Amino acid sequence: MTELFVQEWRGWTPHRDAAGEARLETSAKPAGTAIPSMLRRRLNLIGRAVCDMLIALDPAAELDVLHASRHGDGERTLEMLYAIDAGEPLSPARFGLSVHNAIIGVYSIASGNRRSQQAVAASGAEWAALMAEAQGYLSDGTERLLVVFGDQPVPARFADFAPHTPAAAVALVLGTTPAPGARRLALSAAPEADGAALQPLDVIDWLMQRRGPLSCPLAGRSWTLAPGA
Repeated sequence: MTELFVQEWRGWTPHRDAAGEARLETSAKPAGTAIPSMLRRRLNLIGRAVCDMLIALDPAAELDVLHASRHGDGERTLEMLYAIDAGEPLSPARFGLSVHNAIIGVYSIASGNRRSQQAVAASGAEWAALMAEAQGYLSDGTERLLVVFGDQPVPARFADFAPHTPAAAVALVLGTTPAPGARRLALSAAPEADGAALQPLDVIDWLMQRRGPLSCPLAGRSWTLAPGA
């Protein structure tokens, strides 16, 4: 199996103290200054944070992108459903930004990245799905790629039917070589069971060594960080 290395990362969440970690942005509202204002106005907070992180990690816009979100933009989707119920016409722009790959679509336009871009959802196993997809890309000859995992609270109307999801996003450059400062992703089996789904905030805590292994009960997998060399 191809080894995976975390070569670099960025994160955003207003729910943690950066404690001097320059790679973590903790402002309540990410600026989104990496993208033009005409595009920035179309994005929610997660979208702005994701675009800023991807452009910071890949300024040359030459890497494939894998994006995962469990819920996507629930607020925009709910607004469209209300419009349908009221007999109002749907806004094409609103619809275009409600689809699951909308954020990386805006990123592609802003950055000029024309590489492969994929969006996934996996009912609580998003991190495992990202790692499986990344393994496939890297095993097929890709040397480096970007993976990003972002989510936000679901609309209040559905809060009783979904796990609490603090707003957070994290992006990583994964590669097949131990570049300076890289850490190796060590994969091991974990018991398959019902349990709390991994969220972007968990990945941020893991990268900052504030928690132990990342375990995905649904996928029966666990990940630890080891020295790259």
